[in-house]
Amino acid sequence: MRLPVQPSSPRQHIRQHVRLLRRALSPEQQQHDAQELLVRFQQLQTVIDAHHIALYLSNDGEIDTQPLINWLWEHGKQVYLPVLHPFSKGHLLFLHYTAATPMALNKYKIQEPVLDIRLVKPANELDLICTPLVAFDNTGQRLGMGGGYYDRTLSRWHYEKQGPRPLGLAHDCQQVNNLPFEAWDVPLPEILTPSYHFTW
Repeated sequence: MRLPVQPSSPRQHIRQHVRLLRRALSPEQQQHDAQELLVRFQQLQTVIDAHHIALYLSNDGEIDTQPLINWLWEHGKQVYLPVLHPFSKGHLLFLHYTAATPMALNKYKIQEPVLDIRLVKPANELDLICTPLVAFDNTGQRLGMGGGYYDRTLSRWHYEKQGPRPLGLAHDCQQVNNLPFEAWDVPLPEILTPSYHFTW
């Protein structure tokens, strides 16, 4: 069910509400959503054409990305995960990820690859960046957790249309009618949910 949100609603209120909706999904619903998302993901031309794809490990009720990662591995695609940049605050690095990659918890208690400079892939050499989000609206506006990591990562694509194409992943319940947004927010051209493929 779509949450009605007025433009004046505080962003933090939307974050809290949608995160509660997401966490309230049963394990059975989570599994169903993940499988439905995989079916849609497999059919996307942007995924079929891509060789180097950034994903993320699900956290806090996010839709499970592991089936996508497993499918990409099975089809010979190279998968990369975000790592918090150790020196450039608010920025991400992307490291090549396999089933044998050593992992560690970052400051947000999220699993990420142990930093190894040999495994870093420059963001502009990726073909596709699958982005997490808390909420999205019917214009492609994305509300993240507030750190701005993906807005910074995608700014070149947004302003110059260069670099990897972003693809948002979400549960259906994360769609709202409209989101208040800031000048630095990067809207997404494409969002995939278990039921819909949105493009703008």
